[in-house]
Formats: sequence, C-alpha cells, structure tokens
Amino acid sequence: MSKKSKPKEHLPYIGIGPLCVSVMIALTAGGIVLSEKGLLPWGKAAFLRMPFVLIAALLMVAGLTIYGNALFGAKIDSHIQSNTLAQSGVYAWVRNPIYTAFMIFCTAALFIEGNVCLLVLPFVFWGWMTLLLRHTEEKWLLALHGEVYTDYCRRVNRCIPWFPKN
Repeated sequence: MSKKSKPKEHLPYIGIGPLCVSVMIALTAGGIVLSEKGLLPWGKAAFLRMPFVLIAALLMVAGLTIYGNALFGAKIDSHIQSNTLAQSGVYAWVRNPIYTAFMIFCTAALFIEGNVCLLVLPFVFWGWMTLLLRHTEEKWLLALHGEVYTDYCRRVNRCIPWFPKN
C-alpha cells in the first residue's frame, strides 16, 4: 500500500509585505510631518528643490516600472501557487521587487519633501527590509527551494536592483 504524498504547501501570497511596507510608509509619513511642522528646519535647502523634484520623478517612474513588472510581468501569483522560484524578468534584477518598489516610492516622497535630514530614512528602509527578509521569507524560500535559492541569492541583490551576476 503506497502512501499518497502530500503536495508541498506554497508560500503565503502576501507574506510579510504588509509589515514591511507599513513601517516604511509610517516612517516616511512621520518624517514628512516632522519636517512640515518645522521640527527639522536645518534640513530644508531651497536651492535643492528642483533637483530633488526631478530625482523624485525619476524614482516614481522606476518604482512604478519595478512594481508593474513584478506584479504583472512576472506573474508572481502563479509562481507562488506552483512552488516555483521566479528568477526571470525583474526577479533577475532584484529578489524582492515589490518591497523594493515601495521603498523607492517612499524615498521619492522624501525627496519631494526636500529636507536632507530625511534622506537617512532610505538607509533605514534598506536595513529594515534586510533584517525582516533574512528572518522570514528567505528562510521559507531556502527551506522550499534549497540550493536553487542559495544560487539565486548569490546572483541577485535582495533589495537594490542591479545587473545580475553570472
């Protein structure tokens, strides 16, 4: 008598995303409120206004492109459902493109605010994402995909889009 093998359960569709993104949004909103209330007056630089708005616009385009490609181009839902590791398209450039897109959106908002003191927050976002992902999703993916995931991690950055290593 043979045992029926139980199919592997897939990873959650949402994962730790709401926690990761909500903290970034809260920090962004808090920083903007502090700046607008005049509690960070030394960081405002009027001469940087136009370059900051231009940088923000470029970041918004980049964020939207990454988000759209991750959600629609890579069909991440089908990869999750079938327990396959997405490694092509935007996933060849960054391992967590949806979280990265939100990090970019929040950074764009900080540039629009125009307070240089707030530009420490993107580094906080990166650290937060790194810490959270190492202790959750990366462990889940390693358990599910093993050496394939380890090799993928060697080739592709966690949070910052970059050219894939061969």
